[in-house]
Amino acid sequence: MMQRMPVKKWGLIGLSVTALLVGCHSLNDLTPDAGQPLTTGAARTAAVSLSEGFEVGSTSPKTAYDVSPTGSASGDNVTLNSGSWNMYDALVGNLSGDLKAGSWSGRIRNTGKITMLFDVTSGISTVTVKHGTYSGDAASQWGLWYSTNGGSSWTQSGSAVTTGSSLQTQTFTLNLSGSVRLEIRKLSGGSSRINIDDIAINDNSGGGTTNPPATTGKKFLFDASHYENAGSADWQIDADGTESVPSYTGGTTTELKAQRTPTPSYTGITSSTSETYWKGGISAWAVELVKRGQLVETLPVGASITYGNSANPQDLSNYNVYVVVEPNRLFSAAEKTAIMNFVNNGGGLMMVADHTAATTGGADSNGYNPSDRDGDGYDSPRVWNDLMSNNGINNNKPFGFVVDYVDISEKPTTKVYTGSNANAQLVLNGAAGTASKLAFYNGTTATLYPSTNANVQGLFWRSSSTLNGSTGVMALLSTYGSGRVVFVGDSSPADDGTGDPNDNLFNGWSGDQPSGYTSHPALHLNASLWLAKAQ
Repeated sequence: MMQRMPVKKWGLIGLSVTALLVGCHSLNDLTPDAGQPLTTGAARTAAVSLSEGFEVGSTSPKTAYDVSPTGSASGDNVTLNSGSWNMYDALVGNLSGDLKAGSWSGRIRNTGKITMLFDVTSGISTVTVKHGTYSGDAASQWGLWYSTNGGSSWTQSGSAVTTGSSLQTQTFTLNLSGSVRLEIRKLSGGSSRINIDDIAINDNSGGGTTNPPATTGKKFLFDASHYENAGSADWQIDADGTESVPSYTGGTTTELKAQRTPTPSYTGITSSTSETYWKGGISAWAVELVKRGQLVETLPVGASITYGNSANPQDLSNYNVYVVVEPNRLFSAAEKTAIMNFVNNGGGLMMVADHTAATTGGADSNGYNPSDRDGDGYDSPRVWNDLMSNNGINNNKPFGFVVDYVDISEKPTTKVYTGSNANAQLVLNGAAGTASKLAFYNGTTATLYPSTNANVQGLFWRSSSTLNGSTGVMALLSTYGSGRVVFVGDSSPADDGTGDPNDNLFNGWSGDQPSGYTSHPALHLNASLWLAKAQ
């Protein structure tokens, strides 16, 4: 009996796959070692075990300093990314006067407090807190308290801290073991307000103890500015509106449109939340990142791709990882410069491409089909190759590979790298589990050129290709400057099967379970964490 081929999004003439690229304020400075890779399955000392940046999406969970009646505990309780907190005479604000590392920060007045309603159980070695004076207010004093008995009693750590007119970082050394919770108190009273942001707790396990993966609060930017929703594609993490998008058949189609902040707020996501919490073909990926303590946003249509532009709130310097899934338009010269500089200076870039042919004019003699969904003459393999050959900075295969113009299916390959490359082992056997199989439903491959970048490393190869060879590579990683790159040649493994109801979406994320391809989430999540330098 012929096996039924899973339904996949159509490109110009045939079935198509998506391209992906990962990358808001930079959180690399949360702790002194936050930019270093974390080891898994080995001892870690003073690793970030909790971080809270007050990034709450489009709506603050608390807009009033206090609730009625005054001092009401339940009314002042809020759920933030890290857990439940009590904010007495405090709120989460995003006004122009708020000093903040990202879009939001905590704001306290009078003798208000921000209190953890839960414990960290691995002890606390150090705590870092960003703080400053609300614009135009007089300087104020605040302090850090800790409790080792569930909040029954509190002890101050260090001395009072005085705020200034710019955001500063204060470090406290506690060296406590066991269960601990924290409280930040404004000490000077009065109407002057202070801002608190990026609270980072470093654990105090050490001693050879193996800890679970840390919540790092890295920021991921998913691109939706290059017609990732064209045709029957829907490579978005969430969408609430609609827009007209060019079609390969001519004219336009009405497609769901992504917005910067997914809704509902990520603060409502728990360990049991379904990926349908957000509406998008790759929402499962984003929801799983949030469950692991990461932050996600979208770069919507009309937004700019820049690096080092302080006037752009979504400048790439504000993110750890930039994710682009099957871009259907070439990046401009300025955009390519921004992306290359972002990676060179430490950013993570995840690239996922789709199937194609020798030309985008139609199927070639081998039956290969392009995936030019908007009909402009470029599909994602050509967009990626243009980035790597026409960026004006390094045009000679800077990441050590070229995307092939082919159309393949593998159901699945088990030709997976088994060598000693530490980076490859983190991506294949990291915090999200083991990636041992990879299935493509019409995708492309890459050819490696280690002579131009010796750090390029294949992860999966076609069944017909040579393991550890330079051709037929389905997924790979590389480094460039101080940044990192991951490439996957098909979007099917990331497709969760939901999104725009007018599109034919195929669940390759978890729907391949009967055939045993369920390591797709492990590959993409491990790759995301590696790119963010969170493992």
